[in-house]
Amino acid sequence: MYKVYYIMHSSFLVELDDRYLLFDYFDKSVMAETVQFHGCLPELDPDKYLYVFASHSHKDHWWLENLRLADSRDNIKFILSKDIRLGRNYLIRNGFDLSIKDKIQFVTSMKKYQVDDMTIETLRSTDAGVAFVISVKGMNIYHAGDLNWWNAEGRGELYGEVYGREYKRALKSILNKHFDIGFVPLDSRMGEDGYFLGLDYFIKNIDCDNIFPMHMWGDYKWIERFKSRPDIANLRERVVDIDRENMIFEIED
Repeated sequence: MYKVYYIMHSSFLVELDDRYLLFDYFDKSVMAETVQFHGCLPELDPDKYLYVFASHSHKDHWWLENLRLADSRDNIKFILSKDIRLGRNYLIRNGFDLSIKDKIQFVTSMKKYQVDDMTIETLRSTDAGVAFVISVKGMNIYHAGDLNWWNAEGRGELYGEVYGREYKRALKSILNKHFDIGFVPLDSRMGEDGYFLGLDYFIKNIDCDNIFPMHMWGDYKWIERFKSRPDIANLRERVVDIDRENMIFEIED
């Protein structure tokens, strides 16, 4: 059994028997004028290794203060998209010892990395940074970051078509891969005709046991709306129901 903690927005914590994988944790206060997020990290076992992932530098996906998690533990590594700029002077100016760089693995799109016993592959985002494909302890985990079929309402049909082609191209390399967990955007800002496109393509083309919708800006009613679509009736049970922050899901292997 493993646990998945839904913290907020696109931030999740996966707990395995010997480690944590933390994705896209950010400072909720910087989004206060847009959404009042209340998610927070649970108490972490200090003996379990902590791997901190950040898909890109947007303020709803990355927080510089995440690096301070290393102040209380040595068993930690950061896997960060290279668009997150952490230059020498910037770190010093913000009170970090430069030794923190020894704990950081920067990643770029369309590459494969070995971090301890984890294989990490990156996909090219249709927005910024990367999506993560992680193989660890016999499991495969997908976190999209901002890789999505963006189709903002009012932007026109061509806009959606361009993003659709890029999205399908980005996922091409994982079409034949099985995933235990997938974290995939379901963004209501795209409107009735666009909110479902990325998740719809993913669920119909990627073999994934447990799909966690994310990037919902606190508006969870869109999950049930998506699951009620007739054309995914035989797939809807794969989509995990989320209705609030700080939810914990226990999943059998």
